[in-house]
Amino acid sequence: MRHEILLSSTPQETRAAVVEQGLIQEIFIERATHRSVVGNVYLGKVVRVLPGLQACFVDIGMDLSGFLHAKNLPSCRSSRDRPINRLITEGQQILVQVIKGQIGAKGVRLTAEISLPARHLVLMPFSRHVGVSKQIDDPEVRECLKVMVQDALSRLKMDLGVIVRAAGQEHSQVDFEEDLAYLKCVWETILAAQNMTRAPSLLFEDLSLIQRMVRDQVNQDTERVLVDTKEAFALLSEFAEKYMPDVAQVITYYTGAEPLFDFYGVNEELDKALDRTVELNSGAYLVIEQTEAMVTIDVNTGRFVGTDMREKTVFKTNLEAAVAIGRQLRVRNLTGVVVIDFIDMDDPEHRRQIFRTIEQILKNDPVKTRLMEFNEAGLLVLTRKRARDRLSDLLQESCSSCGGIGKVKTTETICYEIFRAILREARGYSAETTTVIASPSVFERLVNKESKALIDLEHSIHRTIRLQVDQSFPQDRFEVILS
Repeated sequence: MRHEILLSSTPQETRAAVVEQGLIQEIFIERATHRSVVGNVYLGKVVRVLPGLQACFVDIGMDLSGFLHAKNLPSCRSSRDRPINRLITEGQQILVQVIKGQIGAKGVRLTAEISLPARHLVLMPFSRHVGVSKQIDDPEVRECLKVMVQDALSRLKMDLGVIVRAAGQEHSQVDFEEDLAYLKCVWETILAAQNMTRAPSLLFEDLSLIQRMVRDQVNQDTERVLVDTKEAFALLSEFAEKYMPDVAQVITYYTGAEPLFDFYGVNEELDKALDRTVELNSGAYLVIEQTEAMVTIDVNTGRFVGTDMREKTVFKTNLEAAVAIGRQLRVRNLTGVVVIDFIDMDDPEHRRQIFRTIEQILKNDPVKTRLMEFNEAGLLVLTRKRARDRLSDLLQESCSSCGGIGKVKTTETICYEIFRAILREARGYSAETTTVIASPSVFERLVNKESKALIDLEHSIHRTIRLQVDQSFPQDRFEVILS
C-alpha cells in the first residue's frame, strides 16, 4: 500500500510515523536516554543455568541479566534436545543478540543465533540455510531469489546462511552481492571485537531509528520520506547514497511553516493513542485495556442504533470496529495476547465476515501475528509479537495516586475511613481537639454531605473536630492530628 514516512528528530528524541491513505498507521519513538537495544550483539557471560527451564541468564552489562533459552542456541535440533547444563556452563562467555527489550522487571530476551539485517537480506552466520521471506509467496519467485543468493554467496566465497527479506523481491544479484559484502564486513568486525575484549561487552550496535526506518520500511510503495531537520536529512542522504542508492531520491527535507508532526496530525494521534476509549465515526466506540500480560478490546454500540434490524446494526458496528482495531494494533503497538469482545452476533456468516476482515487486515501488519477462531464465549483472540515497548509503556507511568490501577477511592469511602480513624484515636488517646487534613474534594464532602455525621461524631467522642484542606493532597490521602 502506498505510504509516506515522517521523521522528526531532536537531540533528545527521534519520532517516526508511517502514513497510509492519509491515516497514521504506526508511530515509533526513540529517546537518547533509552535507545533500543534490540538487534545489538554482545559478548555475554553466563551467570546462572536453569536446567528445569532449559534456559540460562546471561550478563551483558545491563542492570538485569538477559534470558537465553536452549531453543535459541546455534546448534542442530538434536543438540537442543539435550539438557542445557550439558550445552552451557556458568562463567562461559557467549555471543548473544537481543531479540526483545526489557519489559518491566524482566530482562532482555536473547538469542545466540545471530542475524544481521541489510536492505534486502538477513545474514545468519551460524546457519547454512538460504531462505526467503514468507511475505513472498510466489513459488517461482522464491526459487529464483534462492538461486541468485546462492550464486552471490558463491562469488563472494561465503558459506553462511541468508534469508531474503520482502524488500529483496524484484532486485538483482548485484544488489544481493552489495548487501552480502556489507554484512560480511559487519560480521568480521564483530568477530574481531570478540577476540579483543572480555564479557560483558557490546560488540555491535544496530542503526539509529531514522536509519532503521529507511532500511526496514522503505519499499516500492514508499512515496517519500519527509525529514524535518537538516542534520537528519544529511545523515540519511549520506546513508542512502552509500547503502541504498535507489532510495536516496525519495528522501525529502520538509520546509513547511507548520511543524511536520502537527501538519500531519501525528501529535493529535499520539494523544488519542493514550486514551482507553476510541471513538468510531458511527458513534460506536472501543474500550482498550492494557495489562502486562494481555490486552482486552471491548466493542460498544454507543449512540449508534442504526436504521434496520438489530442484527444488521450489530454487524455494521463490528465491521467498523474490526477495521479500527487493525489500525489501533499498529498505532499503539499492542502486543502479547489480544482478546476482542465484539458485540454478540447471532448470524454465523456475520462472524465469518468479521473474522475474514481481521485476517485480511493483519496481512498488512509488519509484526508477526496469529489469529484464532471465535471461541465459545464469542471472543476473538490473537497474539502479536512483542519486540519493542507499547506506546503507552514508553510515554506513560503508573499514577502516583492510584498506584497504576487506574482508579482511586471515592470521596465517600475516604470520609468513612476518616471517621473510623477518628474513633480509633479517640479510644486510644485523650485530647481536646481532633484536626483532619484532607484533599479539596474530600474536604468539600465533609463540610456538606457529611456535616451531620461529623456533628454526631463530635458528640460521641466529646471533642471538637476541625477540618483543614491541603491543596497538595491527592484524593485518597488524609491526616488525623490530636491536640
